[in-house]
Amino acid sequence: MRVAVCQLNSRERRDENLAVARGLLERAAAAGADLAVLPEYVDYLGPGRDAPKPEGVDGEFAEFFAGAARELGIWVHAGSFHEAGPDEAHTYNTSLVFSPEGELTATYRKIHLYDVEIAGRVSYQESRTVAPGEKTVVADVAGVPTGLSICYDLRFPELYRRLAIDGARILVVPAAFMMHTGRDHWEVLLRARAIENQCYVVAAGQIGDHEPGRTCFGRSMVIDPWGTVLAQAPDTVGVTTADVDLDRIEHIRTELPSLANRRL
Repeated sequence: MRVAVCQLNSRERRDENLAVARGLLERAAAAGADLAVLPEYVDYLGPGRDAPKPEGVDGEFAEFFAGAARELGIWVHAGSFHEAGPDEAHTYNTSLVFSPEGELTATYRKIHLYDVEIAGRVSYQESRTVAPGEKTVVADVAGVPTGLSICYDLRFPELYRRLAIDGARILVVPAAFMMHTGRDHWEVLLRARAIENQCYVVAAGQIGDHEPGRTCFGRSMVIDPWGTVLAQAPDTVGVTTADVDLDRIEHIRTELPSLANRRL
């Protein structure tokens, strides 16, 4: 399987963000990708007051990427978008996966929300506007069990262990990691999730500046189950591909059977 990570710099113009995403998917298809992965919040990154009206999983966002998957003949993981939530004050941060026929085959709502209060430095409460998901999801992508997660989920290894126990061979991480955490933690955490679960990790990140005064780290990458970085995106909008060797997963799990040896 050939996978592609599509690195974007989404901002306040939803139509422009989707147009760039479509162009990157076309490049991924031209490069022979079977699966293309977009980053977190493909639809919009910007001030909350200007965010587009949230919609359901059968809305325009889903129709757009269903059409792209069907027309390009590839699997599309549409990063995430602002899904209508349980009430008017909250959305869900939701990933959608589409087959080459344009069918919606999996939906995952981000479980872990970033809430932090550091007096005089940081005040950010994601839970004020986003409702948490409740279900882990392993999707069937071209016959390969694929575990779904979003951004801050990356810091919670128990989620990925559950996905691995449930059969995942690939772990997907669309993200919008900030620069100050990304430069020290992004690659370390991604490689750790790959090593401890003996899975491929496919991580697509946002890159660059967006309002209000934030910068995303980028460095989208594909990591093998030994923890080796197979491909890493440069610091620009673009597409990076790598080939996933499913036999390598079984080889590593046989030679170093840490999943089989676990006691808890």
